[in-house]
Amino acid sequence: MQTSAFEYLRHGQTPFFRLPSVTWPAEPVDAIVLGVPHDGGTTYQPGARFAPYHVRRTSALVQSYHPVHRIDVFARLEAVDAGNVVFPPFDRAAMRAAVGEMIGDAYAMRATPFVIGGDHSVTAPILRAAATAHGPLAVLHIDAHLDTSGPETWGDDHHHGTPLRHAIGEGSIAPGALASIGIRGSWGAPDESDLVRRHDALIATPDDVVAHGIPRLVAQLRERFAGKPLYITVDVDGLDPAFAPGTGTPVPGGLSTREVLAILRGLAGLHVVGMDVVEISPALDHADLTCHLGAHLLYEGLALRAVRG
Repeated sequence: MQTSAFEYLRHGQTPFFRLPSVTWPAEPVDAIVLGVPHDGGTTYQPGARFAPYHVRRTSALVQSYHPVHRIDVFARLEAVDAGNVVFPPFDRAAMRAAVGEMIGDAYAMRATPFVIGGDHSVTAPILRAAATAHGPLAVLHIDAHLDTSGPETWGDDHHHGTPLRHAIGEGSIAPGALASIGIRGSWGAPDESDLVRRHDALIATPDDVVAHGIPRLVAQLRERFAGKPLYITVDVDGLDPAFAPGTGTPVPGGLSTREVLAILRGLAGLHVVGMDVVEISPALDHADLTCHLGAHLLYEGLALRAVRG
């Protein structure tokens, strides 16, 4: 449950959503919210390592009752701020190991993790841990990019354009259960989508979303994800830079905030086993627009977890 506004003001600290802050390992809870302050995998503009601090700050504005789902999220869901994953800041292998261990510990105590990155390279160890706990996953991937690059792209096998390739190669994503929405970034080669198409993924551009509408897309997602553990990963560059200016890899022509919220809300009742929001770079943001977006996206994910109970 959220702390009171007076308590939040009195102690001057800002945990996610004014939730109780705990040291790790924590007592068993329904959900943990945590940060991964890492941007060592970026290939353009860094800064996402500062997102956990700023999203915590802006999340204090979010209240508990969800008027669409008609539930008090933090009354129904015992959730805590579990702090940040700790690792040497520029050691990417150490980051992956530490994230995998902490997420694995969360699943071991039956808590659902909700993560603010960090760049998108933080997602690979989370997906690995989620699949270890729950079996092959359904994955909703909102992004401008497919994130299936190989080491030949930048001479590195674990930059922020690689997490979906690792997850598919490791068997973390069930065939036919990946949906990549918002895809529109330019490609390095004409075969760039071959891996996800062989995996029978749904790929939808923003133009597809506009042409066919949110209800049809949500129906397709629910059919693909039915009966499977669902992980949600949102790279904020999946949204148009008009709505999410604070990211290091902006691509014009993206999804709107309203469209992304409608997609997430349409998944109510599915078995959500985790979520991350990545690639928020506060130094590139304007008026905290992207940080507020990150907080509200996490809240929507927590609401989906609360709806299911």
